[in-house]
Amino acid sequence: MPTPKIVLFYAFAPLADPEAIRLWQRDLCEGLRLRGRILISKDGINGTLGGDLPAVKTWLRSFREYPAFKNADVKWSEGTGVDAHGRSLDFPRLSVKVREEIVSFGAPDELRVDERGVVGGGERLTPEQLHELMAERGDEVVLFDGRNALEAEIGRFRNAIVPDAETTRDFVRLLDSGRYDDLKDRPVVTYCTGGIRCEVLSSLMVSRGFGEVYQLDGGIVRYGETYGDDGLWEGSLYVFDGRGSVDFSDHAAVIGQCAGCGAATSRTANCPDASCRRQFVVCADCGAVPCDQHAPAGG
Repeated sequence: MPTPKIVLFYAFAPLADPEAIRLWQRDLCEGLRLRGRILISKDGINGTLGGDLPAVKTWLRSFREYPAFKNADVKWSEGTGVDAHGRSLDFPRLSVKVREEIVSFGAPDELRVDERGVVGGGERLTPEQLHELMAERGDEVVLFDGRNALEAEIGRFRNAIVPDAETTRDFVRLLDSGRYDDLKDRPVVTYCTGGIRCEVLSSLMVSRGFGEVYQLDGGIVRYGETYGDDGLWEGSLYVFDGRGSVDFSDHAAVIGQCAGCGAATSRTANCPDASCRRQFVVCADCGAVPCDQHAPAGG
């Protein structure tokens, strides 16, 4: 039986010809029958791919041969399955695009990147170093969720601040509003799924006068690999593929609440109304309830 695998990856580095990178990655992935999403800009690459293990390994060898991607952050996880041709069941197709930003904060002119990555971002903390900081500084430390609020509904770090953000672009507005100015003199640890959003978010916070900013290196994924559900993390991790969410152990807490009936659930689903583009935390029984009968997301 084929072994299904998913890789989550990114690299910040100046790219002289993003279109050439796009064509290379498209042809490489199509040849290997990989599916997923890749975004490329002048500042780097960001993506997630799924397929049969030998195909993913072949892709990774070629990917790392390109000098700018040699030290890219790559994380592995189990896929749901592959079809008879080795194509991932977790992604409907392959999409490889060039964009102004590889993570859409709506602030491309603020991001500075060199051969070593993002310039002016927060100090990186391994999962172990995060625990050390928490032990040393206690309640002074602020865990700051760099994801959309919906993602945090089914899983987040204990006592974390979860901004009321529907999209990543909301973070610039929220920071500029002064809502979090009271945190500027405290140690702030940003975290997100795999680390890429916090590369940018932490740099935006530093440039706005936050004095002690960190980023969880490797994001929630690497923290979960290290501590599972026996540390500071609670719940399930939202993922942007057919799996919907993943758990780090067999005793993951269920902290999400169905927007329809209030039952505990880690399930998310698109609104069944074709004119609505929202997602909700919703149990299987309430999954077909129209959005106007749900509580507002985050409510």
